[in-house]
Amino acid sequence: MSAAILFSIIESPTHPDFSRLYRRLGFEEIRLGSMRKAISQLRKTPPAFVVAEFFYGFGNNYAGVNVSNLDVFLYSLQKDAPNARTIVLVDKSERPYVDKLTAILPVYAVLQLPVSEQALELLLAESQ
Repeated sequence: MSAAILFSIIESPTHPDFSRLYRRLGFEEIRLGSMRKAISQLRKTPPAFVVAEFFYGFGNNYAGVNVSNLDVFLYSLQKDAPNARTIVLVDKSERPYVDKLTAILPVYAVLQLPVSEQALELLLAESQ
């Protein structure tokens, strides 16, 4: 049996490194540095889990159609890996805006930074 795939989408230096946890739980981690790379990889290798940070679109190119950096990826995920579970990491200052995203797109869980290894492990382990 092959290991479940987990996408770790790392778009900022604040994204915690949980690589050891993922290995310990038996996941094959694919680290991606942008949403564009994640969407491209999604078409090749559908993940079981996605761990990504949320960034609200404060009047930048996300404004209008998209709420955040995750919108386009989550739409692609629905099409290419509908059973994948997304865990969103969010800074406390942006936590209120995640509800705008979850109102239009499903996410499995939202964790506020800093995220403890134990909190993430509970979410990943209960789903295996």
